[in-house]
Amino acid sequence: MPQTYTHNFDTPTYKGSVTFNTGLFIDGKWTDPVQGGDLIDILMYRLYTATGKVIVSIAGGTSKDVDVAVAAAERAYRTTWGLKVPGSERGRLLAKLADLIEQHADELAALEALNVGMPLLVNKYFVVPGTVSTFRYFAGWSDKIHGKTIEPSENKLAYTRHEPFGVCGAITPWNFPLGVVAAKLAPALATGNTVVLKPSEITPLTALFLADLIKEAGFPPGVVSIVNGYGHTVGDAISRHPSVMKITFTGSTLTGRKILKASADSNLKKVTLELGGKSPTIIFDDADFEQAIKWASMGVFFAAAGQTCTAGSRIYVQEGIYDRFLQAFAKVAESLAGATGNPFEAGVQHGPQISSTQLERVMGYINSGKAEGARVHSGGERIGNTGYFIKPTIFTEVTADMKIMQEEIFGPVCSIVKFKTEEEVTKWANNTTYGLAANVLTQNVSLAVRMAHNLEAGSIFVNSSQSPERQVPFGGFKQSGMGREMGQYGLDTYTQVKAVHINIGLQI
Repeated sequence: MPQTYTHNFDTPTYKGSVTFNTGLFIDGKWTDPVQGGDLIDILMYRLYTATGKVIVSIAGGTSKDVDVAVAAAERAYRTTWGLKVPGSERGRLLAKLADLIEQHADELAALEALNVGMPLLVNKYFVVPGTVSTFRYFAGWSDKIHGKTIEPSENKLAYTRHEPFGVCGAITPWNFPLGVVAAKLAPALATGNTVVLKPSEITPLTALFLADLIKEAGFPPGVVSIVNGYGHTVGDAISRHPSVMKITFTGSTLTGRKILKASADSNLKKVTLELGGKSPTIIFDDADFEQAIKWASMGVFFAAAGQTCTAGSRIYVQEGIYDRFLQAFAKVAESLAGATGNPFEAGVQHGPQISSTQLERVMGYINSGKAEGARVHSGGERIGNTGYFIKPTIFTEVTADMKIMQEEIFGPVCSIVKFKTEEEVTKWANNTTYGLAANVLTQNVSLAVRMAHNLEAGSIFVNSSQSPERQVPFGGFKQSGMGREMGQYGLDTYTQVKAVHINIGLQI
């Protein structure tokens, strides 16, 4: 039988206990894997040893468990959800789920900090409230999904319906597990789809906690199932399942390619992909200097130690303020290095990398930069010998063809480049296979608009960074993905349009 686990917190920023189930959540109940499955060790925020400290082991499913979950989702879609349930009722349940998340905000924030390593206060004041807002936003959309009436002639009437796909597969990443789960579940459920969710095998804890809140909110069994497991087993099975009609994925471009291929090899399921990025931050001479320092820092280092897909890791600074900017920005990086540590300690702003694998990957990029001739202006090394900490790192004297300028590092590493003209920096900024986001800092409105229009990215942040809104679509150009999440654009990816033609007078 599935087991529960209780973690007792006694920290400077949170004291209490959190309990969650460690099994699979399928058809409204907790269950063990059909064929034994995997036992997956979940590590505690990567602080203590070279390998991390195990919090708990959770059950990992197989393709057989995906089959069971998809069958339950199909049954629910055709009987107790989908077009059988009015949008107002779907919205009511989503709003109730948002209320329950808000009631358990402290527990969820602590659990996310425990598993991911982001500072507790970031989770408490940004991640969890953002999750609540996402569910409430899409709850409001649930009864406003409709088509159009079209009159081609006086003898004919046509109208369109926006209908759900049925069973959707959702595969979420390890860096912002709770927020991304909300970004996928909320619009899928609002539009009447059922969902089989695979959270990251590295950070599944808040998804498991959320399962009981979904049940408490009153969603019918099978509407949401959560199947823990590895990408090559559970993720692959969801991607290839003939009864999964749509899949939404956030993660690496490499895995996105595999999912797209699996769709082509199976049933041509519709695919939404939010993939990697190599975002530029462009700072002009006339920018508000102090704000530019803060936004550029937030753009690359943020609270997740650089582990964000929209990280502004290529920082272009106009020559008039370059030297001053470099000096001030290095001070910010050094102060973050001094504020590194346990996410439950007050004042901690910089946490660990998610795993030893990620630590080695980021250090590999740092060593590559050194080997290719880039200059380490600040950082460039681990912090201590235990835990997975890396100093916020600044490279200078880089060239566009260097590996650190072309590939996504997913760590606290950036390069600062001096530029002269708008035309020059636009060309450099677009010189990448990615196109997820870009940041432009200037007080010249005309310049800001021109740059926003000329940069090849799905989201342009003017005089800001890392500040998406749930009402606004989010997604990438080029190899940063396809489709959109958030806003009405994101909602539209969860429905298919049916055209109905009615003859009211045409005779043959």
